Amino acid sequence: MKKKPEWVKTFRDALKAHCPGWIVMNDRGRMRLQYGQKPNVKSISLPYQWVEEEWIDAFNRCQAAAKALRLSKNKIDIKTAFRMADMVSSKTELDWPEAIKKYKTFKSHRVKEATWNSKYLPVLKEMLHALNSRRPPADGIKLCDLALKKWKKGTSQRRHMRLAIYGLLNFCVQRQDFPSVWLPPAMSDDEVVTTTKRKGYPLTDSQIIRLLDSLPEDETGDKWRFAIQLMAVFGLRPEDLRHIHTRNQGSELWSKYEKSKGGKKGLKTEPRQLFPLWVLDSDGKPCEWNYSLMKRVAIKEALPSLGSSDGKAGEAIGTYLRRDKKNNVWNILRKEVEQEGQQLTPYSFRHRFAYEGHNRKQADGSHRSPKQIADALGHTLDVHMTSYANFMTRELAKAFDSQPIAA
Repeated sequence: MKKKPEWVKTFRDALKAHCPGWIVMNDRGRMRLQYGQKPNVKSISLPYQWVEEEWIDAFNRCQAAAKALRLSKNKIDIKTAFRMADMVSSKTELDWPEAIKKYKTFKSHRVKEATWNSKYLPVLKEMLHALNSRRPPADGIKLCDLALKKWKKGTSQRRHMRLAIYGLLNFCVQRQDFPSVWLPPAMSDDEVVTTTKRKGYPLTDSQIIRLLDSLPEDETGDKWRFAIQLMAVFGLRPEDLRHIHTRNQGSELWSKYEKSKGGKKGLKTEPRQLFPLWVLDSDGKPCEWNYSLMKRVAIKEALPSLGSSDGKAGEAIGTYLRRDKKNNVWNILRKEVEQEGQQLTPYSFRHRFAYEGHNRKQADGSHRSPKQIADALGHTLDVHMTSYANFMTRELAKAFDSQPIAA
């Protein structure tokens, strides 16, 4: 297992000393701050990459936000505290007019002067007006909201203005070293009409651990915890939970669930062997419970009720996870995901497996192929390629984590 970089330990120790109860973790290459006490643990994304060069800036920002919380006697929420920290940062000294001039030069070989004046300048003037107002926006999302408010959503004119300001903000962050807090927002459903099937959100390992930790420590909670662990580690569909079993004296895990395969009408999936992709903790090590899952299936440990008939497992899982609308971690995660323009569903555990399968390298540094991941998930390659990224490797069993051999 790859050793944790020294700067990560230094960063976490500094946070522990100056911001008690806060911990920073890697969320797909970005920094995410976790705070609060169980069972109300929450998190917020920080505008920094998970690299050594940015941890000091991130720590200073956290200190400023923590100070704002203390001064308010915790009467403000953490997002407001970070916005206040932003307001006293160097972003107030950014030269926006100069950035616009450089952006115009950057676009000059593709954009004519008349196009600049009609499809760029109007929204950029609105942007400067917002930045010079008595209450200027503190990030790219609010800046876009203010600059675009005069154009009606769904119109071609707003689309031109939106593309112009989004392009400028991306240019400022990527080429002019503006802080990443000024990146534009993700595309929202009401900004664009599309017939593309909405892709589900792949839960991160840290989110899965947060969810598992929040489940009650009782018989019912243990059953649901077991089900979630299986779906995440083996990429199961909810209905697979009815059909999982072990073979070859408990050394292999299989699903005999048959589902429409995609492609030719009438074809269904064959029983398939399941392969694990471990859920990793904040130190990048597999959680201990990963290794006992197959044995627990072999001894037929109880799973929760998945509905009275086939096809209802996803509905049953969703109903359980949404049970507490106020403080439930699943609903907190769902709101976080919706802010990113995506959708959290019981299939998000399966999407996590696909995402990690494509992006987590094998021990030799190579990537798995789409065919390997499609076979493990029980897809045809064509169906899989519609939804997930493409890499090429060989030998399915060797591409996945191996089950430790008991001493």
